[in-house]
Amino acid sequence: MASRPIAPPPRPLSPHLTIWKWRVHMAVSILNRVTGHALAFGAVLIFAWWLAALASGPEYFRFFQSIVVSPFGALVGIGLTWAMFMHMGMGIRHFIMDAGEGFDLVTSRRTAWAAIIFGVIATALLWGIILLGKGL
Repeated sequence: MASRPIAPPPRPLSPHLTIWKWRVHMAVSILNRVTGHALAFGAVLIFAWWLAALASGPEYFRFFQSIVVSPFGALVGIGLTWAMFMHMGMGIRHFIMDAGEGFDLVTSRRTAWAAIIFGVIATALLWGIILLGKGL
């Protein structure tokens, strides 16, 4: 008589995202990845479009320029600038952590908020200079 195979013991389940309490540390970690991907995708897409516009002649390049300087183009520019400054601030935070510092909860929370605040303020300052320089 053949014996029935013994079932392996149940494997432990990883905690689901709904179990974890969201904190600024988690948000900054996820934002670091998201902004990195957005910068890579956005830069490649805009650069490729710019090269195609250059190669297509002056008419299409004027069309490209009209979209870039439109309110939609400014919104995309502001978004990519915010992503750049956020990614920069979070990169500095991770660089400090790679050096072995800032792992206690208070310092980690402060550096996470500092990265977020830096991203917002630097974006606002840069685009304030850009838009005020145009006289808009």
